[in-house]
Order: sequence, then C-alpha cells, then structure tokens
Amino acid sequence: MAYTCFEVETLGKVAHLRLKRGAELNTMTPAFWSELPEIVTAISDEGRARTIVLSSTGKHFTAGMDLGVFTDGAASGGAGGDAEVGRLRANMRLTALRLQQSFSCLEQARMPVLAAVQGGCIGGGVDMISACDMRYATADAFFCIQEINIGMTADVGTLQRLPKIVPEGVVRELAYTGRRMGAARAREVGLVNEVFPDQESMLAGVLEIATEIAQKSPLAIWGSKEMITFARDHSVTDSLNYVATWQTGMFQPTDMMESFAARTERREPRFADLLPVPRKL
Repeated sequence: MAYTCFEVETLGKVAHLRLKRGAELNTMTPAFWSELPEIVTAISDEGRARTIVLSSTGKHFTAGMDLGVFTDGAASGGAGGDAEVGRLRANMRLTALRLQQSFSCLEQARMPVLAAVQGGCIGGGVDMISACDMRYATADAFFCIQEINIGMTADVGTLQRLPKIVPEGVVRELAYTGRRMGAARAREVGLVNEVFPDQESMLAGVLEIATEIAQKSPLAIWGSKEMITFARDHSVTDSLNYVATWQTGMFQPTDMMESFAARTERREPRFADLLPVPRKL
C-alpha cells in the first residue's frame, strides 16, 4: 500500500518503517498522524514481524509538526469557529488525544520499536522517539523540544515519557529553554543507546540489533516489553503481581524447549510468530 509520509519494507522478520518526505524535512502533515498508527497497528496485529525499525530520509529525521495541522481546522477537531465554546474545546481535547495515540501506538505495539535518528529531531519528533523502545543516532543528530520556542507546551508525549528516560532536570532544561541537545550529550544522559558516525552505519547497526531481537521468542519479547512499560508507571509490588499473572497464562514450555533443542543441535531456534490480533468477532 502506498503512503504519503512513509515507506514500509520487510527485511526477514524486521519491519522497516521510513519517513520519506526528506525534501520537506519530514514534517508531520495531517496524513502523518493517521498513517503512522495505521501502519504500526497493522504490523503489530499481523504478528509476523518481530521488531520495527523507524528511520527517516534526507538531512533531518523530522522538523516536527507541519503548520498545516494548525491552519486547516484539524487543531479544532474540524469544528467551525462559530461553534459554542464548550463544544469546541471538547473537540480540541479529543483531537489532542487522537494525536497522542498516533505515538502511543509505538509503545503499545507487541514488538520492540527501534528509532534511528539522523540530523534534527525536532518538536513532535521528540514525542515520537520517546514512545520507542530504543533510540540510536548519528553523530550530527540533535534533539529539540521546539514547542516552547513557538509559545506552546509540548502535548503529545515528550513531557510525560522523557522524564522516565533521562534525568528530570535535563528534561526541564530542554523544555524550558528550547535548546538543542547534541548526539554526544544525548548518549551521555541515556536518551540514545549508541551514536554512529553516519546514517549508513547507523542503519546497518540498528538493523543488526533488530535482527538479533527477532531471533528470540516473540512471545517472550512481547512479555518483556509489556513488563518494562508497566513497571515504568507502577510500583514494584504492582509490577511483580502483574508479571506473575502474565506468566500464569503466557508462559508455556514450547519456546523454552525449542531454545534448549536449538542449543543442543547448534542451530538457530525456530519460534512461531505471534497470532494475529482478532479485531472482529
């Protein structure tokens, strides 16, 4: 299927999702906000891919929100300007929640999402990568909470997720000043896992990591992602209770026995894909 903002490629068990509007700095047009959750949810629901790599094209990863989102009525939920104020504001809230879900889908996907960032990752780009499992960058990459520089509060995930990834003081400095944080500093504070000299080596390295993850049990990987995300937002006691409940239903000996057999036979294990998500009765 052809998309306006993305190219999708399957490399073995790795789904490679690439922003393709490099000449336009991969700004997040209205189409972006519907295409991203549609693609990611479809990949997750199908269950054939074991990992997702999110990368980009052109000089910059993304320049963030396209101004068209603010000028074509989308920001008001499509309601006319003469609508009653309470109803208008209620629609605006629903629009904000829909935009948030466009990135939450990355967190909710049943497989890990690895972001590969080159050049600028600005505004909504930081919201997006904050919802990914891991982040990697080129040496020339930089990150900027741009919203403060245009007189608004970031509202689609950065201020909620970034403090769980890097020290709170670092987030506050970026959010209050709108300064750019370079790749080296991002690596230092833990925003990115690794910095590569250029985009070619970064993509090769990230795809290698994604392929390694894809060789593991997809059910165990899904469980690991679910537990880490849950633990981030809950107490240790609640998280231990949740994993005990999860294991009661999800932990079966099949994949473990296959791991043991593959090791004995000196071969790669062969795990079944996740089952498709049933969306219809």
